[in-house]
This record gives sequence, C-alpha cells and structure tokens, in this order.
Amino acid sequence: MVGRMALRAAAGVSLAYILLPMFFVIWLAFFAQEIPSFPPEGYSLKWFRAIASNDRFVTGFLLSLQVALVATSIGLAIGVPAAVCLVRGRFAGREAVNNLLLLPLIVPGIVLGIALYVFHVEAEIATGWPILGSLSGLIAGHVLITVPWTVRLITASLVGMDRTVEEAAQNLGADRLTTFRRVTLPAILPGIVAAALFGFIASFGNLEMSLFLVGPGRTTLPIAILQYLEWKIDPTIAAVSVLQILFIGGAMLLTDRFVKIGRVV
Repeated sequence: MVGRMALRAAAGVSLAYILLPMFFVIWLAFFAQEIPSFPPEGYSLKWFRAIASNDRFVTGFLLSLQVALVATSIGLAIGVPAAVCLVRGRFAGREAVNNLLLLPLIVPGIVLGIALYVFHVEAEIATGWPILGSLSGLIAGHVLITVPWTVRLITASLVGMDRTVEEAAQNLGADRLTTFRRVTLPAILPGIVAAALFGFIASFGNLEMSLFLVGPGRTTLPIAILQYLEWKIDPTIAAVSVLQILFIGGAMLLTDRFVKIGRVV
C-alpha cells in the first residue's frame, strides 16, 4: 500500500515537472505587457493577432508543414517495407541494417546537420546539381529523421502481430502480396498511423538540422522563432508555441479518435 502511494506520488511529481513549463508558456501568451513580468499587468489576445501579421511565422509554418508532410510520406514509403523485411526476413547483416536505420535517433541533431551540410557541398561539387540550400535537400534531410520512427513503431506492430492469421490466409490460397494487403496492412495500421504522426512531429519541430540545410529565402517555423528571439522577447513567441501545441495536440486527438495509437506507443 505504501509502495503504491509512493509510486503514484512520484508519477504525479514527474508529470507536474513535465507539464509545468508548458503551463507557464500558455499563461505567458496571454500577458498584456510587452516585456514579461510577474504578476501580469493584464491579459490580452493581441499576441495571437500579431502572428498573422508576421510574414516569417506564416511562411515558416507553411514551409514546415510542406516539408513535414512530404518527408513523412517518403519515410513511410521507405520504412514500411524496411520494417517488414527486418521482422519477417532472415538474412545476413539484419541486425546491422536495423541499427543503421535507427542511427539518426542516436546521433545529435547538430552533428547530423553538419554531416548533411558537408555531404550536400561535396555532392554539389561532384555532380553540379543545385543541392545546397534547396528544398529537396531539406526534405531529404528530414526523411532521415522520419524513417527511424517508422521502422521502430511498425516493427513493434509486426512483432506483436499473430502470425497464424497470415498463415491462415496463405493456406486459403492468398499469395504474399494479397496477404500483406488484406491481412498484414490492416493489422499494423495503428503502427503506421503512429509512425506517421511521430515522424511528422519530429520533422515539423526540427531546428538543429534545419539550420544547416535551409537556403536563402526559406525559413521553417522553428528557425523563424529563433530569429525572432534574437531581437524581441515579447509574448508573441509564447503565442506561437500555444498554436503549435494546439495543432499537434489536435492532430494526435483526431488520429487517436479513429486509430488507437496507444496500442503501439
């Protein structure tokens, strides 16, 4: 009994520690004064209205959304077959391939960004293609951080799946492609949706790697926030953060409404 109460108390303290910064950010977004101070002088929604008039935030949001959607789609196209091969296949070097696909989760974002920047420079010199600072180069970099989430979550779905269902379909005459399309794919759908959601979030909020890959005239939302903070400290950034929280939280709730991602995550 005492141990259970202690565990709940520890969980409550940990949850409060995680949520408290978010609470203060949300609170700060409604402060009336330009320079944050406590207690607040009043409350206002003017910082939310200021976002729409700032072109950097609007264009940054649209670019981040575009890059995240494309990178997530490509990551799924790569990660789903890769996860199936890793779980269902038996070949030499399978563990090495698995570790290689998960490596971007381990490498710090700064290191990954520098490595990609150097690679883009060398590739542009070797081929003459305008890779450095291009939109395609930025998307390719973001694909690297979406693939690990896809492989990891779909692998978890495949490992937890009952193989006898697939075997029954094949015994009834279905070939491997039909079995995958009609049996395996619906069974791992929560894993695919969870992979897409986490890959999208990782790409949409990426800052470290994007700093090295964006070209002139292109600014993602995290970079726009960083550049704004260099000159101003008003609550506009808190308002942007609140909208990000609502956007990502709404996407998660909507997704979970149709596909229970809690079965995988």
